Amino acid sequence: MIRATGSNMKILLLFTGKTDTGYLSDGVRDYMNRIKRYVGIEVIEVAVPKKWHALSPELRKSREASVIERYMDRCDHTVLLDERGKAFGSVQFARFIEDRMNQSTRKLLFVAGGPWGFSEELTIRAQSRISLSPMTFSHQVVRLLFMEQLYRAMTIIRGEPYHNE
Repeated sequence: MIRATGSNMKILLLFTGKTDTGYLSDGVRDYMNRIKRYVGIEVIEVAVPKKWHALSPELRKSREASVIERYMDRCDHTVLLDERGKAFGSVQFARFIEDRMNQSTRKLLFVAGGPWGFSEELTIRAQSRISLSPMTFSHQVVRLLFMEQLYRAMTIIRGEPYHNE
């Protein structure tokens, strides 16, 4: 079991595009309200201009990176949600978050990018990459899956009876 720690860390979730499916938006909002009991959290949805859809994947990734980088600070710990990232079980993910808390990370920034993934320069600049699954999910579904795992991690850190193992 992981021990609860005090932390002033804030979690920022940065999503490209909007969630336009009602039940997914409702689920994200529900988990957001649950997570707020444990840690400061904010979700930012960055609009992607429609004209970007006609761009090559490399150019689109580069443009998305320039928008994402505006939210990155050198004092933050940036985590890209990337299918080629490190795979964690739920307890390992909770330990990852608790480690950031114990290291006095001011802001833990999780980024879910567009359908083409991340640019090489953004991948280099980020401190971590995490894979939610080797499967591919829509970016709207990823948001809900990630929010549930984040809530689960908070309950594991606090030793609350949500996660069974």
